[in-house]
Amino acid sequence: MTSQPNPTLLKNSSKKTQGISLFSATALGIGGMMGAGLFSLLGTASAHAGSHIPLAFLLGAIAASFSVYSYAKLGATFPSSGGAATFTVMSYGPGVISGGLNIFQYIAYLIAAALYAAGFSEYANTLLGGNLDPFEVKIVGAVIVILCTGINLLGTNIVGKAEMLAIGFVTFALLLFSVEGIHAANIGAYQFTGWSLNGIAIATGILYINYQGFGVVTNSSNAMREPQKELPLAMFSALILVTIAYVLVSTAVILLLSPTQMATYNGHVLADAAQIVSGKTGFVVIGASALLACAAALNATIFAASNIAADMVHKNSVSKALGDSILTTEFRALTVSAFLVIALVMAFPLEVVGKMASLAFLLVYAAITYGHIRVRNQTGAKLWPLWAAIVINLSLFATLFVNVIETAPNSAIALVIALLGSFVVEATSRKFLRKKLKSH
Repeated sequence: MTSQPNPTLLKNSSKKTQGISLFSATALGIGGMMGAGLFSLLGTASAHAGSHIPLAFLLGAIAASFSVYSYAKLGATFPSSGGAATFTVMSYGPGVISGGLNIFQYIAYLIAAALYAAGFSEYANTLLGGNLDPFEVKIVGAVIVILCTGINLLGTNIVGKAEMLAIGFVTFALLLFSVEGIHAANIGAYQFTGWSLNGIAIATGILYINYQGFGVVTNSSNAMREPQKELPLAMFSALILVTIAYVLVSTAVILLLSPTQMATYNGHVLADAAQIVSGKTGFVVIGASALLACAAALNATIFAASNIAADMVHKNSVSKALGDSILTTEFRALTVSAFLVIALVMAFPLEVVGKMASLAFLLVYAAITYGHIRVRNQTGAKLWPLWAAIVINLSLFATLFVNVIETAPNSAIALVIALLGSFVVEATSRKFLRKKLKSH
């Protein structure tokens, strides 16, 4: 049985809005994707995929494309600043399931934002000569969260323009590094390392966080003039452009550095690879690109998280008891989001947050796409890409989750607690609200 749309959740087409351009929306998607994962997780992924990282990136893009298809169809049919949070309500109806999923994906965005902030602080420390102590590195991460929160307070259009400026520089620097790196490498003498299907699957799961940013574009659909045309184009354009960049950059890296060297330089692999090609100048340019990319991804992700929180509370698609006490306005939602991201930055190291973020989004995409099947007659989506998205996301989740249990069991436990806790909090707050209403 499909749920009926709630028109109060959707864009009011008669309302005049300043709007966000197709270029800004695409930049928002690229900004959400091209973050700390590319700059900081290459070493971690190489431990599993060896020199086959470009293949892992390509497989990740193919896997993500099915979820992009699902989100694009949903966003074009149900444009709203709540983005994916609106999709759950449209698919599952208002209740504990949609409310719990929305809380969990809100947490997932916060974890991703913490990853980007941690990536920023790690590269800042690298550029400063590695002289900051661990606490000072975390303080840098907290400061960039505050700055990005300030940018978000200026509005959707400003966020889009900020993404365009930052990503323009980052894209140019990465493409230049790729061309110079591939040209400088001795391709004829290169030998691939051994590989295993499981190792590449784990690496694909680790690097999947690099593609989660496509979801933030749906949060801008409410500000688009023609979301039915612009949203799918923006999402697929962003996916294609970042995939090209990832494959080129990772190809240059594996030609310049061995997996052993990548493990040694873990956390700042790209900067050290650039130093081989262009000396100190290359190191500084790629380091600066890393700072901008992490800041842009953080900016886009806080934008998505706060929109989910504010939009869903405003439209009563999470429990009123929870909304009234925590997220009553967009400003408060943004402030609470920033505070929670800072707490995560201070509590967890970068590599742990990276795997947690990938796992969380793999689950979110599977759940939302399953819900999409329930409303497929309204979106006009084909069935096979939706099932492909569900199977691929759950398969990658299972592979990566087993690896996380073996290597970082505490983060696996934390993720399970976050998932179960989301539904417990939603169910409890709804029960509290019913009792409160009965008592009156």
